[in-house]
Formats: sequence, structure tokens, C-alpha cells
Amino acid sequence: MAPRLTLISPDFTRLWFGQAVSSLGDMVFSTTLMLWVATVLAGEETWAPAAVSGVLVAGGTAVLVVGPIAGVFVDRWDKRRIMLGTEVLRGVLVALLTAVAFLPTDALPAGVWLALVYGTVLVLHAAARFFAPARFTIIADLMKGDADRARAAGITQATSQTALILGPPLAAPLFFALGVQWALLFNALSYLVSYLAIRSVRIPPSPKTLPVEGAAPAEGGGERGTPAKLGGSGVLAEFVAGLRFFGRSKFLVALLVFAVIGQFGVGALNTLNIFFTTGNLNMPAHLFGYVGMAIGAGGIIGALCAGRVVQWIGARRTTWMGLLVSGALLIAYSRQSSLLGGLALLVLFTVPITMLNTAMAPLLLTAASPAYRGRVVAVFQPMTQVASMLAAALSGWLAGTVLSDFEGSVAGIGFGPIDMILAVAGSVILLSGFYARLALPETGTAEPARAEAEEEPGKAGEPGAGDTGRAAAAAPPAPRPDRP
Repeated sequence: MAPRLTLISPDFTRLWFGQAVSSLGDMVFSTTLMLWVATVLAGEETWAPAAVSGVLVAGGTAVLVVGPIAGVFVDRWDKRRIMLGTEVLRGVLVALLTAVAFLPTDALPAGVWLALVYGTVLVLHAAARFFAPARFTIIADLMKGDADRARAAGITQATSQTALILGPPLAAPLFFALGVQWALLFNALSYLVSYLAIRSVRIPPSPKTLPVEGAAPAEGGGERGTPAKLGGSGVLAEFVAGLRFFGRSKFLVALLVFAVIGQFGVGALNTLNIFFTTGNLNMPAHLFGYVGMAIGAGGIIGALCAGRVVQWIGARRTTWMGLLVSGALLIAYSRQSSLLGGLALLVLFTVPITMLNTAMAPLLLTAASPAYRGRVVAVFQPMTQVASMLAAALSGWLAGTVLSDFEGSVAGIGFGPIDMILAVAGSVILLSGFYARLALPETGTAEPARAEAEEEPGKAGEPGAGDTGRAAAAAPPAPRPDRP
């Protein structure tokens, strides 16, 4: 009998525990860096905001530059070794920064301190681009079926949201009471805990990695074999093969479109919410932390309920219904003028957003052939990152320039610049829900695509050869509304 505290399976529980500790450490680390740069390294300088934004730029640069190519190596290398290696790299790097942080602040010029911070953030996020798809693939091997995969994705998101709630309040006291060194050390130790948790996981053998035309073959074959020796041309060939596989799958492209549209809506909310809450909802600025708590609470509720909802109505219906409901709720939120009503709607809005993100995980796993999972994830993450950055830039530019003095009305309902942008963002999400209803078929399975890929390994590098790429697009996994 499984232990009472087991989540889905003992091996997933170990992975979850490592993620929980590591996520909390990451949130403490990121918040600490912001405080350190803003209050100590930049101090009262006029360039302090730019210095803080540099931390975000360093992380985003790693996602955009390293993310796409990392998937090639993840698909060819041993996933467990990737996770262990990246945890060692990140733990050692943060430990080195911790050691340097014990120096007096005036021991090094501000530019050197900032270079150390930005360089550390860049490498940490680059390593995460290898870690995330490797973990994604391992969970796919551990979990069987849409329901368990949705539960795993829900638990993962709930854990991240919990870390988002607990991390900043924990980081600030550590920083101001004990100093930056101890907050950094906390994160270094969290990587050690994650490393030990991953080592204890028993990874089932994955399907044999398929050779790609023009790429170096994987020595030893299979997940447990020696990592492939990829030359420059081999990396490029596999990267292009992954892009072609993705591009020829209408189903994967549709999922990416929904994710990007969702990022545009959520990105506009993240950028303008502080102005909406202080202006439209009349919230004092010092209470803005409650907005983060509301979003975190909605994320936890949505993530924990997503697995059950997917069991009831299927992953596809959860996805397009989540878009419809969240779009309508964002429009309703944009019309609020009371603080309590606004916070309540913010919680409700986050629930379906988290559910549809969770439901997309099993759809993505099933539509992507095992040989391409790393590259599929590596396409998703940079694209959604770009969408989030564009949404933030576009909404901020519109609110600050073109629509700064906007006042209008629709059917007798008055609009200002901020609530107008939020209402449009909600309308876009709502329309994407109707499109998703048509683009996500209710029947079919992606298993034939996998079978064909395994039967014709010589053509695996050509996603369009045979029916491999098209089968994944036209035959996604079937929902299971009849399951309890």
C-alpha cells in the first residue's frame, strides 16, 4: 500500500518535494536580489530602477537565447543526468555568489557587483532551460493518461503558486535581519535538497531515441545510453527537425496560439494591475501585496481542481472553457470599482487560467512524440516569454501615450485608459476560447503517431515523412468525460 502522503506515485512525490523546496528557494533568491540591487548596490542612485530591470532582462535573455536550442540536447541526453547536472551547477554558482557577498559592499565597484548578479541570473536561467523540459519529459514517463498528467501539472502549478505567496514574505525578513548572504545560502541549500530528491527517483526507460537525418546518432541508444556527441551541424539539423515537427502539427500550433493569446491577456493585467487597483479600485499602494495573495490563492485553487475537472470533462473542454470563462471574468474585473469585488473577481479569474494551463500539459505531452518532447517544450517557453514581454511593453506604451487621456463610453458604460485595455484583453481571450472550441477536436488519439515514428526510425527526422507529423496533429488524445 502506498504511503499516506504519496502524491500520485512515490517517484512523483520525490520529484514534487525537490521542486517545492527549490521553488521556494528560487522565490527567496529572486526577491532578495531585487532588494539587494534596489536598496544596497544601487542605493539612492537615479539609475536604480534600470539596475533592477537588468535582473529581469538577464533572465529573459537566457530564456530567449538558450531555450530553443536546449531542447535538442534534452531530447538526446539522459534526462535524469541533465536534472542532476543543472542542480549541481546552479547550487555551486549560488554558493559562489554567497561567498562573494560576504565581502563589504565597497570592496568592489557597483558595476562589478551588478555584473556578478546579472551573470549569475543569466546562467541560472540558462540551466533552467535544460532542467524544465527534462523534468517535463520525466513526468510524462512517470504518469500515464491525461488525468494523472493533469493532476501532476496541477500539483506543480499549485506548488509554484504557494512558493510565490510564501517566498517574498520570507525573503524580506531574511534580507533585512540577517543580510543578503543568508538568503542566498538558503537558495544554494535548496538546490542540494532538489539534487538528493532527484537521485532517489527511479526513472522508467523511455522509448528509444529516434535518429535524425543529418545528426549524430546517440551512442548506447535509449534514455540510459551515453549522451549523443552532437556537432554543430547535428545540433542545427535536430533543431530544424524539431521546428518542422512542431510547425506541421496543427494541434501543437493551435496550443501555442492559445498560450500566446493567454499571455497577452495576463501580461496586460500584470503590467497595468497596480494602476487599476490604485486608480479604479481606490486601493492604497501599500496594500498592493494583497493582489498577489489573491492571484496566488486563485492559482492554488485552480491547480488543485484541474486534475478532477480534466477527469470529468476532458483536457480539451477544460482548455477552451477555461479561455471563455477567464475572458469573461477579466472583462467583468475591468468594470469593477470596489476593492472587495475586484479582489474576488481576481481570484475567480486566476482559477480557470490555471486550469487551462494545467489541462494543456497532457494535450502537449500526447501530441508530441517522445523523441521531440524537449524541443516542443523549448518552442513553447520562449514563445510565451516573448508574448509576455510584448504584452507588457504594448500595454504600458498604450496606457502611457496613445490612450493616456482616453475617455469614452460603450452602450452608456464609461471607459478610461486602463480599464479599456483590460477589457480588450479579456475580449481577445474570450474570442480565443471560441476559436479553441473549433480547433480542438473531441475525438482521436496521438498514439498512432508514436507507433509510426517507432516503426520508421529512418524518417523520424522528417516530421512530414509518412504520416508522423500529420498524425500528431489530426489525432490528438480523446477526452474522457465519462470518467469519475
